[in-house]
Amino acid sequence: MQRNRLMNKKIMIAMLLFTNSYAYSQLAVPPPPQKVNEFSLAQALEYGKLHNVQVQNALIDIKIQEQVNRDITSIALPQINGNGALTDYLNIPTTLLPGEIVGQPSGTFVPVKFGTKWTSNAGVSLSQLVFDGQVFIALKARNGTIQLAKKVEEITEENIRANVYKIYYQLVLSKTQMQLLDANLERLQKLLHDFQIMYDNGFIEKLDIDKVTVQIANLQSEKIAVNNMIRNGFTGLKTLIGFPVRDSLLLTDSLSDDQVKENVLEINQFNYSERRDYQVMELTNKLNALNVRRYKLSQLPTLSLVGNYSKQAQRNQFDFFGKGSWFTTSFIGLQLNVPIFHGFSLSSKTQKARLELRQSQNIQENLKNSIDGEIQNARNNFATTVTSMDFQKKNMVLAEKVYDQTKKKYEIGTGSTTEINTAQVDLKAAQTNYINALYDAIIAKVDFLKATGKL
Repeated sequence: MQRNRLMNKKIMIAMLLFTNSYAYSQLAVPPPPQKVNEFSLAQALEYGKLHNVQVQNALIDIKIQEQVNRDITSIALPQINGNGALTDYLNIPTTLLPGEIVGQPSGTFVPVKFGTKWTSNAGVSLSQLVFDGQVFIALKARNGTIQLAKKVEEITEENIRANVYKIYYQLVLSKTQMQLLDANLERLQKLLHDFQIMYDNGFIEKLDIDKVTVQIANLQSEKIAVNNMIRNGFTGLKTLIGFPVRDSLLLTDSLSDDQVKENVLEINQFNYSERRDYQVMELTNKLNALNVRRYKLSQLPTLSLVGNYSKQAQRNQFDFFGKGSWFTTSFIGLQLNVPIFHGFSLSSKTQKARLELRQSQNIQENLKNSIDGEIQNARNNFATTVTSMDFQKKNMVLAEKVYDQTKKKYEIGTGSTTEINTAQVDLKAAQTNYINALYDAIIAKVDFLKATGKL
Protein backbone atom coordinates (compact mmCIF):
# COMPACT_ATOMS: atom_id res chain seq x y z
CA MET A 1 0.00 0.00 0.00
CA GLN A 2 2.81 2.37 0.87
CA ARG A 3 4.45 1.54 -2.46
CA ASN A 4 1.19 2.36 -4.27
CA ARG A 5 0.93 5.73 -2.48
CA LEU A 6 4.50 6.53 -3.49
CA MET A 7 3.75 5.58 -7.06
CA ASN A 8 0.61 7.77 -7.11
CA LYS A 9 2.62 10.73 -5.80
CA LYS A 10 5.21 10.26 -8.55
CA ILE A 11 2.47 10.14 -11.17
CA MET A 12 0.84 13.31 -9.80
CA ILE A 13 4.18 15.15 -9.71
CA ALA A 14 4.90 14.05 -13.27
CA MET A 15 1.49 15.26 -14.40
CA LEU A 16 1.98 18.62 -12.67
CA LEU A 17 5.40 19.05 -14.24
CA PHE A 18 4.00 18.21 -17.65
CA THR A 19 1.10 20.60 -17.19
CA ASN A 20 3.37 23.44 -16.06
CA SER A 21 5.84 22.85 -18.86
CA TYR A 22 3.01 22.76 -21.40
CA ALA A 23 1.50 25.98 -20.05
CA TYR A 24 4.92 27.63 -20.09
CA SER A 25 5.50 26.51 -23.64
CA GLN A 26 2.16 28.00 -24.66
CA LEU A 27 3.02 31.30 -22.96
CA ALA A 28 6.47 31.30 -24.48
CA VAL A 29 5.15 31.06 -28.02
CA PRO A 30 5.48 34.57 -29.48
CA PRO A 31 2.32 36.17 -30.87
CA PRO A 32 1.96 36.17 -34.64
CA PRO A 33 3.73 39.14 -36.21
CA GLN A 34 1.50 42.13 -36.86
CA LYS A 35 0.95 42.92 -40.51
CA VAL A 36 2.70 46.11 -41.57
CA ASN A 37 0.66 48.19 -44.01
CA GLU A 38 2.93 50.15 -46.34
CA PHE A 39 1.42 53.29 -47.85
CA SER A 40 2.84 55.59 -50.45
CA LEU A 41 1.36 59.08 -50.65
CA ALA A 42 -0.80 58.03 -53.60
CA GLN A 43 -2.07 54.99 -51.67
CA ALA A 44 -2.85 57.12 -48.61
CA LEU A 45 -4.80 59.57 -50.79
CA GLU A 46 -6.74 56.76 -52.44
CA TYR A 47 -7.46 55.07 -49.10
CA GLY A 48 -8.73 58.35 -47.66
CA LYS A 49 -10.95 58.87 -50.70
CA LEU A 50 -12.60 55.50 -50.07
CA HIS A 51 -12.77 55.45 -46.27
CA ASN A 52 -12.88 59.01 -44.92
CA VAL A 53 -16.22 59.56 -43.17
CA GLN A 54 -16.77 63.05 -44.58
CA VAL A 55 -16.19 61.84 -48.14
CA GLN A 56 -18.48 58.85 -47.58
CA ASN A 57 -21.24 61.12 -46.26
CA ALA A 58 -20.78 63.47 -49.23
CA LEU A 59 -21.26 60.49 -51.55
CA ILE A 60 -24.37 59.53 -49.60
CA ASP A 61 -25.64 63.11 -50.09
CA ILE A 62 -25.43 62.52 -53.85
CA LYS A 63 -27.57 59.38 -53.49
CA ILE A 64 -30.02 61.30 -51.30
CA GLN A 65 -30.32 63.98 -53.99
CA GLU A 66 -30.94 61.27 -56.58
CA GLN A 67 -33.88 60.04 -54.52
CA VAL A 68 -35.17 63.61 -54.15
CA ASN A 69 -35.03 63.93 -57.94
CA ARG A 70 -36.95 60.68 -58.32
CA ASP A 71 -39.61 62.12 -56.05
CA ILE A 72 -39.80 65.24 -58.22
CA THR A 73 -40.03 63.12 -61.37
CA SER A 74 -42.92 61.17 -59.89
CA ILE A 75 -45.06 64.33 -59.90
CA ALA A 76 -45.04 64.34 -63.72
CA LEU A 77 -45.96 60.64 -63.92
CA PRO A 78 -49.50 59.20 -63.75
CA GLN A 79 -50.98 59.04 -60.26
CA ILE A 80 -53.15 55.94 -59.82
CA ASN A 81 -55.08 55.27 -56.62
CA GLY A 82 -57.42 52.52 -55.59
CA ASN A 83 -60.29 53.12 -53.16
CA GLY A 84 -62.99 51.14 -51.43
CA ALA A 85 -65.64 51.66 -48.79
CA LEU A 86 -68.12 49.62 -46.79
CA THR A 87 -70.97 51.39 -44.95
CA ASP A 88 -73.47 50.03 -42.45
CA TYR A 89 -76.31 52.50 -42.03
CA LEU A 90 -77.46 51.96 -38.49
CA ASN A 91 -80.15 54.49 -39.28
CA ILE A 92 -81.01 54.97 -42.93
CA PRO A 93 -81.09 58.66 -43.89
CA THR A 94 -84.53 60.26 -44.03
CA THR A 95 -85.71 62.43 -46.90
CA LEU A 96 -88.68 64.83 -46.75
CA LEU A 97 -91.06 64.66 -49.72
CA PRO A 98 -93.78 67.23 -50.47
CA GLY A 99 -97.11 66.24 -48.90
CA GLU A 100 -99.01 66.84 -52.16
CA ILE A 101 -97.57 63.56 -53.47
CA VAL A 102 -99.67 61.53 -51.03
CA GLY A 103 -102.67 63.88 -50.84
CA GLN A 104 -101.45 65.98 -47.93
CA PRO A 105 -102.10 69.72 -47.74
CA SER A 106 -99.70 71.97 -49.60
CA GLY A 107 -96.69 73.00 -47.55
CA THR A 108 -96.51 69.79 -45.60
CA PHE A 109 -93.80 67.10 -45.90
CA VAL A 110 -93.76 63.36 -45.62
CA PRO A 111 -90.60 61.74 -44.08
CA VAL A 112 -89.43 58.83 -46.24
CA LYS A 113 -86.32 56.61 -45.88
CA PHE A 114 -84.46 55.78 -49.08
CA GLY A 115 -81.60 53.36 -49.48
CA THR A 116 -80.41 50.09 -48.03
CA LYS A 117 -78.74 49.16 -44.76
CA TRP A 118 -75.47 48.08 -46.44
CA THR A 119 -73.57 49.94 -49.14
CA SER A 120 -70.22 49.07 -50.71
CA ASN A 121 -68.11 50.59 -53.47
CA ALA A 122 -64.66 49.99 -54.99
CA GLY A 123 -62.86 51.84 -57.73
CA VAL A 124 -59.68 53.22 -59.22
CA SER A 125 -58.82 56.84 -60.06
CA LEU A 126 -56.24 58.26 -62.46
CA SER A 127 -54.63 61.69 -62.59
CA GLN A 128 -52.04 62.78 -65.14
CA LEU A 129 -50.46 66.21 -65.04
CA VAL A 130 -50.60 67.84 -68.47
CA PHE A 131 -49.11 71.25 -67.73
CA ASP A 132 -47.65 72.82 -64.60
CA GLY A 133 -44.87 75.40 -64.98
CA GLN A 134 -43.40 74.77 -61.52
CA VAL A 135 -43.09 71.04 -62.13
CA PHE A 136 -41.39 71.54 -65.49
CA ILE A 137 -38.81 73.87 -63.94
CA ALA A 138 -38.20 71.38 -61.13
CA LEU A 139 -37.59 68.65 -63.71
CA LYS A 140 -35.17 70.94 -65.53
CA ALA A 141 -33.27 71.62 -62.28
CA ARG A 142 -32.68 67.94 -61.50
CA ASN A 143 -29.37 67.72 -63.34
CA GLY A 144 -28.12 70.89 -61.68
CA THR A 145 -28.87 69.63 -58.17
CA ILE A 146 -26.98 66.39 -58.85
CA GLN A 147 -24.00 68.33 -60.21
CA LEU A 148 -24.07 70.59 -57.16
CA ALA A 149 -24.00 67.61 -54.79
CA LYS A 150 -21.08 66.11 -56.76
CA LYS A 151 -19.13 69.37 -56.60
CA VAL A 152 -19.63 69.55 -52.84
CA GLU A 153 -18.27 66.00 -52.63
CA GLU A 154 -15.26 67.01 -54.73
CA ILE A 155 -14.56 69.97 -52.42
CA THR A 156 -14.74 67.66 -49.40
CA GLU A 157 -12.35 65.24 -51.08
CA GLU A 158 -10.00 68.09 -52.04
CA ASN A 159 -9.81 69.28 -48.43
CA ILE A 160 -9.06 65.76 -47.25
CA ARG A 161 -6.35 65.43 -49.92
CA ALA A 162 -4.69 68.66 -48.78
CA ASN A 163 -4.63 67.51 -45.15
CA VAL A 164 -3.30 64.07 -46.11
CA TYR A 165 -0.50 65.73 -48.10
CA LYS A 166 0.50 67.87 -45.14
CA ILE A 167 0.37 65.19 -42.44
CA TYR A 168 2.06 62.58 -44.64
CA TYR A 169 5.00 64.84 -45.46
CA GLN A 170 5.24 66.01 -41.87
CA LEU A 171 5.67 62.40 -40.77
CA VAL A 172 8.19 61.73 -43.56
CA LEU A 173 10.26 64.72 -42.46
CA SER A 174 9.93 63.67 -38.82
CA LYS A 175 11.67 60.45 -39.82
CA THR A 176 14.46 62.50 -41.39
CA GLN A 177 14.60 64.61 -38.25
CA MET A 178 15.01 61.47 -36.17
CA GLN A 179 17.87 60.34 -38.39
CA LEU A 180 19.61 63.67 -37.90
CA LEU A 181 19.08 63.46 -34.15
CA ASP A 182 20.58 59.97 -34.10
CA ALA A 183 23.55 61.19 -36.14
CA ASN A 184 24.06 64.10 -33.74
CA LEU A 185 23.80 61.78 -30.76
CA GLU A 186 26.35 59.44 -32.28
CA ARG A 187 28.64 62.38 -33.00
CA LEU A 188 28.35 63.73 -29.45
CA GLN A 189 28.81 60.32 -27.86
CA LYS A 190 32.03 59.85 -29.83
CA LEU A 191 33.10 63.33 -28.79
CA LEU A 192 32.29 62.48 -25.17
CA HIS A 193 34.40 59.34 -25.46
CA ASP A 194 37.33 61.38 -26.81
CA PHE A 195 36.90 63.99 -24.09
CA GLN A 196 36.89 61.30 -21.44
CA ILE A 197 40.23 59.98 -22.69
CA MET A 198 41.69 63.49 -22.76
CA TYR A 199 40.32 64.19 -19.29
CA ASP A 200 41.82 60.99 -17.94
CA ASN A 201 45.17 62.16 -19.29
CA GLY A 202 44.79 65.63 -17.79
CA PHE A 203 44.40 67.64 -21.01
CA ILE A 204 40.91 69.06 -20.36
CA GLU A 205 38.68 69.93 -17.44
CA LYS A 206 35.67 68.07 -16.08
CA LEU A 207 33.55 71.04 -17.19
CA ASP A 208 34.14 70.18 -20.85
CA ILE A 209 32.78 66.68 -20.29
CA ASP A 210 29.75 68.08 -18.46
CA LYS A 211 28.93 70.42 -21.36
CA VAL A 212 28.86 67.54 -23.84
CA THR A 213 26.83 65.45 -21.42
CA VAL A 214 24.25 68.23 -21.19
CA GLN A 215 24.04 68.41 -24.98
CA ILE A 216 23.49 64.64 -25.17
CA ALA A 217 20.73 64.84 -22.55
CA ASN A 218 19.04 67.67 -24.48
CA LEU A 219 19.15 65.66 -27.71
CA GLN A 220 17.73 62.60 -25.96
CA SER A 221 14.88 64.70 -24.55
CA GLU A 222 14.24 66.15 -28.00
CA LYS A 223 14.24 62.66 -29.47
CA ILE A 224 11.57 61.59 -26.96
CA ALA A 225 9.44 64.61 -27.90
CA VAL A 226 9.82 63.93 -31.63
CA ASN A 227 8.90 60.26 -31.10
CA ASN A 228 5.73 61.32 -29.31
CA MET A 229 4.92 63.79 -32.08
CA ILE A 230 5.38 61.03 -34.66
CA ARG A 231 3.05 58.67 -32.79
CA ASN A 232 0.38 61.35 -32.53
CA GLY A 233 0.90 62.23 -36.18
CA PHE A 234 0.32 58.64 -37.26
CA THR A 235 -2.83 58.53 -35.15
CA GLY A 236 -4.04 61.70 -36.84
CA LEU A 237 -3.26 60.38 -40.32
CA LYS A 238 -5.02 57.07 -39.64
CA THR A 239 -8.08 58.88 -38.33
CA LEU A 240 -8.11 61.24 -41.30
CA ILE A 241 -8.04 58.51 -43.96
CA GLY A 242 -10.31 56.13 -42.02
CA PHE A 243 -7.55 53.61 -41.32
CA PRO A 244 -7.84 51.41 -38.18
CA VAL A 245 -5.87 53.20 -35.44
CA ARG A 246 -4.66 49.93 -33.88
CA ASP A 247 -3.10 48.67 -37.11
CA SER A 248 0.47 49.55 -38.00
CA LEU A 249 1.27 51.90 -40.85
CA LEU A 250 4.56 52.45 -42.67
CA LEU A 251 5.09 55.40 -45.00
CA THR A 252 7.23 54.52 -48.02
CA ASP A 253 7.64 57.89 -49.76
CA SER A 254 10.45 60.33 -49.10
CA LEU A 255 10.78 64.08 -49.59
CA SER A 256 13.62 66.19 -50.91
CA ASP A 257 14.06 69.72 -52.15
CA ASP A 258 14.17 68.40 -55.72
CA GLN A 259 10.65 66.98 -55.31
CA VAL A 260 9.42 70.35 -54.11
CA LYS A 261 10.79 72.02 -57.24
CA GLU A 262 9.35 69.44 -59.64
CA ASN A 263 6.85 70.87 -62.13
CA VAL A 264 7.43 74.53 -61.42
CA LEU A 265 4.03 76.16 -60.97
CA GLU A 266 2.72 78.73 -63.43
CA ILE A 267 -0.66 80.50 -63.54
CA ASN A 268 -0.39 82.51 -66.72
CA GLN A 269 -3.70 81.15 -68.03
CA PHE A 270 -5.64 80.48 -64.85
CA ASN A 271 -9.39 79.98 -65.25
CA TYR A 272 -11.73 80.59 -62.32
CA SER A 273 -13.84 77.62 -63.40
CA GLU A 274 -10.95 75.33 -62.43
CA ARG A 275 -11.75 76.06 -58.80
CA ARG A 276 -14.43 73.74 -57.42
CA ASP A 277 -15.86 76.34 -55.07
CA TYR A 278 -16.32 78.68 -58.05
CA GLN A 279 -18.06 75.86 -59.92
CA VAL A 280 -20.40 75.51 -56.95
CA MET A 281 -21.28 79.21 -57.18
CA GLU A 282 -21.94 78.92 -60.92
CA LEU A 283 -24.34 76.04 -60.31
CA THR A 284 -25.96 77.89 -57.42
CA ASN A 285 -26.65 80.88 -59.67
CA LYS A 286 -28.21 78.65 -62.33
CA LEU A 287 -30.46 76.99 -59.77
CA ASN A 288 -31.45 80.34 -58.26
CA ALA A 289 -32.31 81.63 -61.75
CA LEU A 290 -34.49 78.55 -62.30
CA ASN A 291 -36.16 79.26 -58.97
CA VAL A 292 -37.15 82.73 -60.21
CA ARG A 293 -38.62 81.20 -63.36
CA ARG A 294 -40.48 78.64 -61.26
CA TYR A 295 -42.40 81.34 -59.40
CA LYS A 296 -43.10 83.23 -62.63
CA LEU A 297 -44.55 80.12 -64.29
CA SER A 298 -46.61 79.35 -61.20
CA GLN A 299 -48.86 82.24 -62.30
CA LEU A 300 -49.97 80.19 -65.30
CA PRO A 301 -52.96 77.80 -65.13
CA THR A 302 -52.33 74.12 -64.50
CA LEU A 303 -54.03 71.39 -66.49
CA SER A 304 -54.55 67.76 -65.49
CA LEU A 305 -56.20 64.73 -67.03
CA VAL A 306 -58.45 62.88 -64.56
CA GLY A 307 -60.42 59.66 -64.74
CA ASN A 308 -62.33 57.30 -62.48
CA TYR A 309 -63.88 53.85 -62.65
CA SER A 310 -65.89 52.41 -59.74
CA LYS A 311 -68.44 49.76 -58.80
CA GLN A 312 -71.18 50.17 -56.20
CA ALA A 313 -73.55 47.70 -54.55
CA GLN A 314 -76.41 48.17 -52.10
CA ARG A 315 -77.84 45.40 -49.92
CA ASN A 316 -80.22 45.07 -47.01
CA GLN A 317 -78.18 42.10 -45.84
CA PHE A 318 -74.44 41.71 -45.69
CA ASP A 319 -74.21 39.65 -48.87
CA PHE A 320 -72.22 41.52 -51.48
CA PHE A 321 -70.89 38.42 -53.20
CA GLY A 322 -74.22 36.71 -53.60
CA LYS A 323 -77.11 37.66 -55.84
CA GLY A 324 -77.46 41.30 -56.66
CA SER A 325 -76.05 43.87 -59.03
CA TRP A 326 -72.93 46.01 -58.89
CA PHE A 327 -73.50 49.34 -60.59
CA THR A 328 -70.70 50.90 -62.63
CA THR A 329 -69.68 54.55 -62.63
CA SER A 330 -66.86 55.91 -64.82
CA PHE A 331 -65.72 59.24 -66.17
CA ILE A 332 -62.77 60.94 -67.84
CA GLY A 333 -62.11 64.66 -68.05
CA LEU A 334 -59.77 67.64 -67.90
CA GLN A 335 -59.22 69.68 -64.77
CA LEU A 336 -58.07 73.28 -65.12
CA ASN A 337 -56.82 75.32 -62.16
CA VAL A 338 -56.44 79.06 -62.74
CA PRO A 339 -54.58 81.04 -60.04
CA ILE A 340 -56.29 84.38 -59.46
CA PHE A 341 -55.30 85.85 -56.10
CA HIS A 342 -53.25 84.40 -53.25
CA GLY A 343 -52.87 87.38 -50.96
CA PHE A 344 -49.63 88.60 -52.60
CA SER A 345 -47.87 85.41 -51.47
CA LEU A 346 -46.69 84.59 -54.99
CA SER A 347 -45.34 88.10 -55.50
CA SER A 348 -43.36 87.89 -52.27
CA LYS A 349 -41.90 84.52 -53.17
CA THR A 350 -40.87 85.75 -56.62
CA GLN A 351 -39.18 88.82 -55.20
CA LYS A 352 -37.42 86.72 -52.55
CA ALA A 353 -36.09 84.40 -55.28
CA ARG A 354 -34.77 87.41 -57.25
CA LEU A 355 -32.97 88.74 -54.17
CA GLU A 356 -31.42 85.35 -53.50
CA LEU A 357 -30.18 85.23 -57.10
CA ARG A 358 -28.65 88.69 -56.78
CA GLN A 359 -27.06 87.67 -53.49
CA SER A 360 -25.42 84.56 -54.97
CA GLN A 361 -24.19 86.62 -57.95
CA ASN A 362 -22.54 89.06 -55.54
CA ILE A 363 -20.88 86.17 -53.71
CA GLN A 364 -19.57 84.82 -57.02
CA GLU A 365 -18.03 88.18 -57.96
CA ASN A 366 -16.45 88.53 -54.54
CA LEU A 367 -15.13 84.97 -54.80
CA LYS A 368 -13.14 85.97 -57.89
CA ASN A 369 -11.36 88.66 -55.91
CA SER A 370 -10.74 86.25 -53.03
CA ILE A 371 -9.30 83.66 -55.41
CA ASP A 372 -6.96 86.26 -56.94
CA GLY A 373 -5.68 87.16 -53.49
CA GLU A 374 -5.34 83.54 -52.44
CA ILE A 375 -3.36 82.64 -55.56
CA GLN A 376 -1.10 85.69 -55.20
CA ASN A 377 -0.35 84.88 -51.55
CA ALA A 378 0.20 81.20 -52.32
CA ARG A 379 2.59 82.04 -55.16
CA ASN A 380 4.55 84.48 -52.98
CA ASN A 381 4.73 81.97 -50.14
CA PHE A 382 5.91 79.22 -52.45
CA ALA A 383 8.67 81.37 -53.97
CA THR A 384 9.79 82.57 -50.53
CA THR A 385 9.85 79.12 -48.96
CA VAL A 386 11.78 77.61 -51.86
CA THR A 387 14.39 80.37 -51.57
CA SER A 388 14.60 79.81 -47.81
CA MET A 389 14.86 76.04 -48.34
CA ASP A 390 17.81 76.46 -50.71
CA PHE A 391 19.51 78.85 -48.32
CA GLN A 392 19.01 76.60 -45.29
CA LYS A 393 20.33 73.58 -47.18
CA LYS A 394 23.53 75.43 -48.09
CA ASN A 395 23.79 76.65 -44.52
CA MET A 396 23.42 73.08 -43.19
CA VAL A 397 26.14 71.79 -45.52
CA LEU A 398 28.38 74.65 -44.43
CA ALA A 399 27.66 73.97 -40.75
CA GLU A 400 28.69 70.34 -41.24
CA LYS A 401 31.98 71.44 -42.80
CA VAL A 402 32.59 73.91 -39.98
CA TYR A 403 31.98 71.21 -37.39
CA ASP A 404 34.29 68.73 -39.11
CA GLN A 405 37.07 71.30 -39.44
CA THR A 406 36.62 72.47 -35.85
CA LYS A 407 36.80 68.88 -34.61
CA LYS A 408 40.00 68.27 -36.60
CA LYS A 409 41.57 71.44 -35.16
CA TYR A 410 40.61 70.31 -31.71
CA GLU A 411 42.06 66.85 -32.24
CA ILE A 412 45.45 68.29 -33.27
CA GLY A 413 45.41 70.69 -30.33
CA THR A 414 44.76 73.99 -32.16
CA GLY A 415 41.10 74.33 -31.20
CA SER A 416 39.13 74.74 -27.99
CA THR A 417 36.20 72.94 -26.46
CA THR A 418 34.17 76.13 -26.71
CA GLU A 419 34.65 76.20 -30.47
CA ILE A 420 33.61 72.60 -30.94
CA ASN A 421 30.56 73.00 -28.68
CA THR A 422 29.53 76.11 -30.60
CA ALA A 423 29.98 74.31 -33.92
CA GLN A 424 27.79 71.45 -32.68
CA VAL A 425 25.03 73.83 -31.57
CA ASP A 426 25.19 75.67 -34.92
CA LEU A 427 25.00 72.39 -36.83
CA LYS A 428 21.97 71.27 -34.87
CA ALA A 429 20.25 74.64 -35.48
CA ALA A 430 21.07 74.51 -39.21
CA GLN A 431 19.62 70.99 -39.52
CA THR A 432 16.43 72.01 -37.72
CA ASN A 433 16.07 75.11 -39.89
CA TYR A 434 16.48 73.06 -43.06
CA ILE A 435 13.85 70.51 -42.00
CA ASN A 436 11.42 73.33 -41.17
CA ALA A 437 12.14 75.12 -44.44
CA LEU A 438 11.63 71.93 -46.45
CA TYR A 439 8.28 71.31 -44.75
CA ASP A 440 7.20 74.93 -45.25
CA ALA A 441 8.07 74.65 -48.95
CA ILE A 442 6.03 71.50 -49.59
CA ILE A 443 3.09 72.96 -47.64
CA ALA A 444 3.30 76.13 -49.73
CA LYS A 445 3.28 74.01 -52.88
CA VAL A 446 0.18 72.11 -51.71
CA ASP A 447 -1.56 75.40 -50.89
CA PHE A 448 -0.64 76.77 -54.32
CA LEU A 449 -2.01 73.68 -56.09
CA LYS A 450 -5.22 73.96 -54.09
CA ALA A 451 -5.52 77.70 -54.80
CA THR A 452 -5.24 77.10 -58.54
CA GLY A 453 -7.66 74.15 -58.52
CA LYS A 454 -4.99 71.61 -59.49
CA LEU A 455 -4.66 69.60 -56.28
